[in-house]
Amino acid sequence: MRTITNVKALSDFRLECLFNDGSRKIADIKPYLSAEAFKPLLDPRIFSSMLSNQGYFVEWKDYDIDLSADTLWHIAANA
Repeated sequence: MRTITNVKALSDFRLECLFNDGSRKIADIKPYLSAEAFKPLLDPRIFSSMLSNQGYFVEWKDYDIDLSADTLWHIAANA
């Protein structure tokens, strides 16, 4: 199972994700921010407050928003 070993918020609503297989990918979250559920993330301060939930998800706890490691893997470009 693929997990996230490290995640870092980048400019322009992107996440740099390091995965347990050693790969590094950049996930562009901007296209998802038009959905109602993700609107709080339009605030850069909130966007950068994400946490990795034991590597299976990146989450924004105070806003009940998360993205799974597999989702990030599939939407990300190779870095």
